[in-house]
Amino acid sequence: MSTNPDRSGPGGDGVPAAGSSVVDIAIGRLRNRIESGEFTPGHRLPPEAVLASELELSRPSLREAVRALAMAGVLDVRRGDGTFVTDLRPDRLLRALGSFLDLAQDTGLNEMLECRKVLEPGATALAATRVDEATLDRLQERIERMRGLHDPEELVREDIAFHADIVAASGNRTLASLADSVTQRTARARIWRALVKSDVLSWTHQQHMDIYTALRAHDSLAAFTAASRHVGDVELWVRDRLDAVRDRR
Repeated sequence: MSTNPDRSGPGGDGVPAAGSSVVDIAIGRLRNRIESGEFTPGHRLPPEAVLASELELSRPSLREAVRALAMAGVLDVRRGDGTFVTDLRPDRLLRALGSFLDLAQDTGLNEMLECRKVLEPGATALAATRVDEATLDRLQERIERMRGLHDPEELVREDIAFHADIVAASGNRTLASLADSVTQRTARARIWRALVKSDVLSWTHQQHMDIYTALRAHDSLAAFTAASRHVGDVELWVRDRLDAVRDRR
């Protein structure tokens, strides 16, 4: 067993998957225990120090992962009693969505979505003038891979990689860095959208195809338009959920 907290990847090489943060890795390891049935509904998690050691995580990373999964309705933190796996009922997870978006409003999600709407379409238009055949082939492969995904986190992870490849194709490293910073701060909202919106797979596939087709044609205007529609629809959906939360107050 590795003695270095937060190491990840086969063989413990310490290199996280592309686009993954330490907290994302921690969430994934906890989620795997739940999905495998090791931590069943109602199960009380081991003490923090023990669980952090078992998962090869630092305690701060584990704490952040627990906080995120509690916000998602997967874990229930009972002060003085411990942390428990919930019954994972859909209605509980949907109620947690409201709490998550309410919190996100306070942490600047609106501004991050606006930044994404400004950055990504422009970067996509620029990429249309510079993208090479190898990148286009990789984008097509990602689109096909996404068609077969059903896990919301996997779908969003592949979606993030798809857009990151496009921004990288712009050849502007500063723009890529800015876009990546914004993307990481909107990822969880996009996961929630994938959980709740029933037609997200077909919707995402079609809009990604529109972007890809424009890039393949090296059509900057079409690329900008397709990317604007794609990012704008995500922003609109999240804003609608935020409005619903405010209306319930």
